[in-house]
Parts: sequence; structure tokens; C-alpha cells
Amino acid sequence: MNYPACVLMLAAALAALPAAAEKGDRDKPMNAEADALRYDDLKQTSVFTGNVVITKGTIIIRGARVDVMQDAEGYQTAFVYAAPDKLAFYRKKRDLVDEYIEGEGEKIEYDSRADTVKFIKQAVLRRYVGATLADETIGNLIVYDNPTDVFTVDSSGQNRTASNPSGRIRALLAPRNKPGAVVTPPPAGPTPTLRPSTTLGDDKK
Repeated sequence: MNYPACVLMLAAALAALPAAAEKGDRDKPMNAEADALRYDDLKQTSVFTGNVVITKGTIIIRGARVDVMQDAEGYQTAFVYAAPDKLAFYRKKRDLVDEYIEGEGEKIEYDSRADTVKFIKQAVLRRYVGATLADETIGNLIVYDNPTDVFTVDSSGQNRTASNPSGRIRALLAPRNKPGAVVTPPPAGPTPTLRPSTTLGDDKK
């Protein structure tokens, strides 16, 4: 195995993580932990298995298995698989605000060419303001577009649970505060009328 080439390929595979992430993330080193790694230099693929944790700046990816493939143009596609009865995990900080995007699913797909993240089966997407949960969306398939911060949700009737027998999507969306809103103070009552005086200073009597 060509270990220097392996390290370079793995670094490239995570270098294209979402552009909407914190700008400093692109300059941060990539760290990967797993129980095992299989790298194929000919096919330009890497397979991490066993409690995989990948971090790059504020970005965190967790799963039982992560497959990374790179095409001839240098674009990467990553597939994150959850362990049985668990969900794969993705988290990043949004740029310029104290907000975080978190997503879970039985499978997560990241496409660096389209710069999108897909959460597949038992999909959940959350937005946190600081440590406070602001939005949460549940569906069978959630596609998050990083450059535009736009996401779509599909149920396909396949997200049925005991608490949601119809399998319809569910969303909790908190109202957004309007930036730069001007608060008008209440009126302070009538303006007092000043009485003219013909003397300066205090009159001493």
C-alpha cells in the first residue's frame, strides 16, 4: 500500500466538505479515526470501518462505515452508513453566525460536485442557535444544499412510526428575529411648557 498517496487522497476526500461551513474549516487538518481502513489506489477509494469519526474544523461525521470515492476530476462522494439500530451523524457550524446544522439518517451521502448532503431513511435535520434547538425536520429523505442553505424533505410514506402512522413529514420551525429591527419607545407624555423669567439666577428674599 502506498501510504503517502493514501494520506494525500484521504486529505483531498475531506477537503471538499460543505462550502457553507465555517470558512476556517477549509484550512484545518482532517482527522480520521476508525478500527480499520482499506485503500484502493487504482480505484481511488477509501473505506473506513468500525466507529468511524471524521473531523475537519467544526465539521464532524460519525458512522459505522464511511466510503470515500474520488472521480477523475477530483470530486469526492462520501457514503456514511450507520450501525444497526443507530443513525449516522453529520454536524457543521454555519458561517458568520452562532448556528449549527445537524443531521442524522440510516445513510448519509455527501456530493462535493453538487455540494449537497443527503440524509436517507429516518432522516432528521436540526438547526441550533448556540446550544438551543431552533428547527427540526423529520422525513424519509432530506437533501440539504450547502451554498444556499435550502433543504427539501420527502416522506414517500416510508417514515411511518407508532407516533406517526401516516409517515408524513414533520417540521418544527422557530420564528426568525428580524435583524436591525428598530424598537420605538412609548410616548413619554406631553412636552412641559417653560415659563419665561425676567430675572437671571435665583431671587434672594
